[in-house]
Amino acid sequence: MTKGAFLQRYGVLVAFLLLFVVSAAWRPNVFLQPENLRNIVNQNVPVGIIALGMTLVIVTGGIDLSVGSMMALTAALGVLALNKVMAGGASESAGAAVAAVTCGGSGIALGALNGFLVSAGRVAPFVATLVGLVAFRSLCLAIASGGELRSSSSEVFPGLGRGGIPLPFIGTQSGSPLIVTWAIILFMLAALAAGFILNKTRFGRYAIAVGANERAAKYSAVNTGAAKFWAYTALGVFVGLAALTSATRMNSVATSSLGLYYELDAIAAVVIGGTALRGGSARIWGTVVGVLLLGVITNLLVVAGVSVYWQGVVKGAIILAAVLIQRGKSEL
Repeated sequence: MTKGAFLQRYGVLVAFLLLFVVSAAWRPNVFLQPENLRNIVNQNVPVGIIALGMTLVIVTGGIDLSVGSMMALTAALGVLALNKVMAGGASESAGAAVAAVTCGGSGIALGALNGFLVSAGRVAPFVATLVGLVAFRSLCLAIASGGELRSSSSEVFPGLGRGGIPLPFIGTQSGSPLIVTWAIILFMLAALAAGFILNKTRFGRYAIAVGANERAAKYSAVNTGAAKFWAYTALGVFVGLAALTSATRMNSVATSSLGLYYELDAIAAVVIGGTALRGGSARIWGTVVGVLLLGVITNLLVVAGVSVYWQGVVKGAIILAAVLIQRGKSEL
């Protein structure tokens, strides 16, 4: 493998490792703390899970701008369902189970709606999901009158966000074992599932074929409309999981801010990871590394004292650089 080919394939991993080393050398007492490393991953789990689903959509040549608003709406519906069940006398465990099912079910429904508009309605993905971005957020705000929805559960539901598997051989500054949260474990399982779907299933092969050359895929008897529909529906499942992790961690839903600009972060992670925006080529492991890379950059900016208002500029520049690199590859 030539140097150029190696960097094209593993450039994002090299960039992540270099950034990790620089961060560790600059502020080792802060950055290398087990709690800080765990928090970098844990805080980016919702974006990471969404990015996995976004990879399945972008590989078909599509895009979804509504994921942030969709996440807020599904989380709000989940908390509302939990509160309604518990108000009827059900236990916290039953309420948490209903919330999980509601988040997943509403995510599937909203993702399928986007998929239907794109595949059957033949609406351009940008337009269809832009409508969703506005409409889903509006519905979310209407449900809570623009305020916050707080869970009635005091232990079980927030416990899903705080709990996890303790690692007795890795201690925190307080001396307690480091806890790998359930959200991080869910992110890892979701990455394995997305990789299997993309690389080991007929749907994955069809999705790649549609993104590479939709006309050729049609001539090869591929149902391109179905491939697009199921890609957006699958993204809805991932959004529902992301909504659940966020709602359990906060035990509430801030309807005006939850998921805001998550579509930017998700698309950035996908593109940085090596998935082509034009479709036809995708790497799930690259998306995971892209999420971690953005997480380390954000952590580095926070540690450096850079204002949160400037962080979007950095992320935008990273997306632009990744797109320019991809364009350069396609012209070679």
